[in-house]
Amino acid sequence: MSNRRVGLWLIGSFGGVASTATLGLAALSRGLTDRTSLVTALPLFNDLDLDEPSAFVVGGHEIRRGGFRQTVREFQQRANVFDRDLTTACEPDLEKWEANVLPGVALNSGPAILRLADWPEAFKAETPRAAVEQIQADLRSFKETNHLDQVVVVNVTSTEAPFETGDLHSSPEKLTAALGSKAPTLPASGMYAWAALDLGFPYINFTPSLGASFPAAEELAIQRGVPHGGKDGKTGETLLKTVLAPMFAMRNWRILSWVGHNIFGNRDGIVLDDPANKASKVRTKEQVVSSIVGYKPQTLVSIEYIESLDDWKTAWNHIHFRGFLGVKMMMQFTWQGCDSVLAGPLVLDLARLALLAQRRGEHGIMPHLACFFKNPMGVQEHDFFKQFAMLEAYVRSVLS
Repeated sequence: MSNRRVGLWLIGSFGGVASTATLGLAALSRGLTDRTSLVTALPLFNDLDLDEPSAFVVGGHEIRRGGFRQTVREFQQRANVFDRDLTTACEPDLEKWEANVLPGVALNSGPAILRLADWPEAFKAETPRAAVEQIQADLRSFKETNHLDQVVVVNVTSTEAPFETGDLHSSPEKLTAALGSKAPTLPASGMYAWAALDLGFPYINFTPSLGASFPAAEELAIQRGVPHGGKDGKTGETLLKTVLAPMFAMRNWRILSWVGHNIFGNRDGIVLDDPANKASKVRTKEQVVSSIVGYKPQTLVSIEYIESLDDWKTAWNHIHFRGFLGVKMMMQFTWQGCDSVLAGPLVLDLARLALLAQRRGEHGIMPHLACFFKNPMGVQEHDFFKQFAMLEAYVRSVLS
């Protein structure tokens, strides 16, 4: 593996998650940190032919001017994370990779995200076809210029509003014919996904946005022989729900209600302060409990933007349940975590596993990645332990 070079193309490059993943790659490559929080560093994965951090080159798309170094400094100042000696040592890598970040596509991003956009070139494309062509030209150039064996594309942008698909999204042929129209044929996330899959680049959707989760894109991935997965990375409160809900099911306790209140203050919080964008996030967070226990308790998920918290996402959950002889009891927990630090290593895990899948000739949805997502494509199971068992079975099949 020492001679391989692979690319990690991050959509939303200068956001917190992308910058944290990029800083992590640099620190790991320089031996400045251990592999805590990397799922693929568990003994289970020791014998897999996964790319090492030093093999990666980072690039990406962004609609907001900035840089990896700027975002890291903001995190240090506002969230009080990242050791200064570590970040100083990694600055040469961050500066080099910043040069690979190009203006992305603002078309059909929605008003909440467009309010953050300040890179004029991101508004260049007037049709989805022009946007796809722009994205593909940038991806080809990145691979060729850096002499890369593979490139994986990961969407870590802010959450789009829900997008309803229709008949024109049912097949590649129908959608291809419609891309030249100025009508909102696809949201930005869909255009990025389409561009990547059409080129044969693995695609991971770490957001609740549409991405590749529609029939035409799924069929295109099979036609091009490329793997993909998503959606909506499972990092905090929902992760705990998928761990705790099986306990209630296995003890045969009856959940009466489950209330979750989430507050955070980063840029994603600004976007989710818009009711339309918030609806996408709540939809993926609200479904998991009922799917695990097999009935529908009363649930409530709220998300609020609290500026002072910055990247420290805090969630309070109240679970009301009934036990033996009808006695009602409750459980409460508070979860606080640095949102981007929870998500960043998972981006690296998913990139390594997607690149491996492509080298093995796999194509289409990767169901073995379900444990990484709130709304895993191609999988109805939300029990974290059963999802992780799917990943374990996949690793055993690879090594057998």
